[in-house]
Amino acid sequence: MEKKRTEARPTPARPRDRGRATRRRLIEETARLCKERPGAEVSVAEIANAAGVFPNQVTYHFGSKDSLLVHAAFLGLLHDARRIERIGRQAPDAAAFRRNIARAVLAMPSLPSVARALAAGISKPELAPVVDQHLQLLFRQSERFVGQLLDSRGWKTHRPLSTETRTFWSTALGAVLLVRAGANGTVADLDLAGALTVHDSPEPGRPTG
Repeated sequence: MEKKRTEARPTPARPRDRGRATRRRLIEETARLCKERPGAEVSVAEIANAAGVFPNQVTYHFGSKDSLLVHAAFLGLLHDARRIERIGRQAPDAAAFRRNIARAVLAMPSLPSVARALAAGISKPELAPVVDQHLQLLFRQSERFVGQLLDSRGWKTHRPLSTETRTFWSTALGAVLLVRAGANGTVADLDLAGALTVHDSPEPGRPTG
């Protein structure tokens, strides 16, 4: 007698997994909408429609639209930061690294959204922990990248690595906030490269890069 073939049944997704997938989709679609329409308001209905969920899912998963916008802004920033890392690895020396990184960071498309997220963290205390969580992730990612680059190239910094990365990003983000607040001038007026102390290791008879 021929045995019946049993087919493996797909395991249904657990509620927690479905929730994480929905949350991730909302963040990604919000980041995409903000990138496509920089400076424009994005409604909860538009976000929900793009993510294929009901509008009340925004408040269910994030508490508010502003909280979702913060998450989306920093997702865009982290994606931009990975592209910046590729630019940094291509630099032939420390001086070029400082110039190229500064130029690329000031041109990042995510900066306006991140500036709004920082402003939201200031005006709405309940969002401050969300902003801090993402900033700490950015600092750790940048510190790891610069540390690996220093080890592979033999470069040095004039200050601790954690201070180097925090100082650089604080300068860049602060400049964007000033410009958006109406300060005279543009981010192009800023010597962001000067916020980095990465330099070549001195060689006999050769000045530091």
